[in-house]
Amino acid sequence: MRIVRHDEHGAPAVLRVEEVEKPQPGPGEVLIRAEAIGVTFAEVQRRRGIPIGGHADLPGSPGGDVAGVVEAVGEGVTNVMVGDRVVADVDRGAYADYVVADSAWLIALPEAIDAAEATLLPSPAQTAYHAIKESGQLKPGETILIDAASGGVGHLAVQIAKVMGAGKVIATASTQAKLDFVRDLGADVTINYTDDDWDEQVKAATDGRGADVVLETVGGDILTKSVQLTAQFGRLVFYGSASGTMQPIHPLALSRMKTVAGFALYAMLYNRPEAIAAGQRDLFDMILSGKVRPVVHERLALTDAVKAHELMEARAHIGKIVLVP
Repeated sequence: MRIVRHDEHGAPAVLRVEEVEKPQPGPGEVLIRAEAIGVTFAEVQRRRGIPIGGHADLPGSPGGDVAGVVEAVGEGVTNVMVGDRVVADVDRGAYADYVVADSAWLIALPEAIDAAEATLLPSPAQTAYHAIKESGQLKPGETILIDAASGGVGHLAVQIAKVMGAGKVIATASTQAKLDFVRDLGADVTINYTDDDWDEQVKAATDGRGADVVLETVGGDILTKSVQLTAQFGRLVFYGSASGTMQPIHPLALSRMKTVAGFALYAMLYNRPEAIAAGQRDLFDMILSGKVRPVVHERLALTDAVKAHELMEARAHIGKIVLVP
């Protein structure tokens, strides 16, 4: 079978396709024949050598969200059978024809959901849902500011926030095409965060008070300004650093009863499995009812992994980029 790996950190060109033996599932694991593999920006950063999620080891083999059919089950697996359609977050070795996944983290897929669209369920949709509900504690009628709103997580967060009753969704993105995209998804206000006065535009959209909930995944100067744009008694949720840079947050910036909360999906998976299960049910209802629409920007062959990473680095996509073996 084929798998994508890299022996050094660097540009997308370090990724290469190799032929290896098909893996076998161990106890508590399943083997999935991949139909679609969601590409995440965290793997772009790991490929560069930035230790997102605690590791950027070599040799590297990118992880991702894999949808497909169960080919074999390991000892002790009782929640799925051979032939079931599933999707799973796979930490390493996801860009492959076959992947091994922990059976505890599988999501069973109804036939009505396309495999490529299903790759948004494990990481992007769960991140958007729980960052808003658990960490952001969004209440009906509140204003939410979503940075990088056209990406894999952001475009789902815009829709999920509307379903959860947000009074106003303010979405930022870097081009007019992306702003048009998130407005079509339901954003009430769209702002180009490359504008010098983007933060002043957010203040104007909130009558100077700021947003009750802020979802921030860029880092750097965007994070600093996002803290300032968090309303009194508001909650800023930090769930990534796409810029690769971090600025310290001075305690005095939080003195008006502001809260900064970090979010990591793995912390939820390990410690709040009941919340994850409830989130899965809610997300299926939202998607199958048409209230939330996962968007796939492009479907590429497994051998086009380099192109997939190039698109991610160039911020040339809206929604999700998916590899299709």
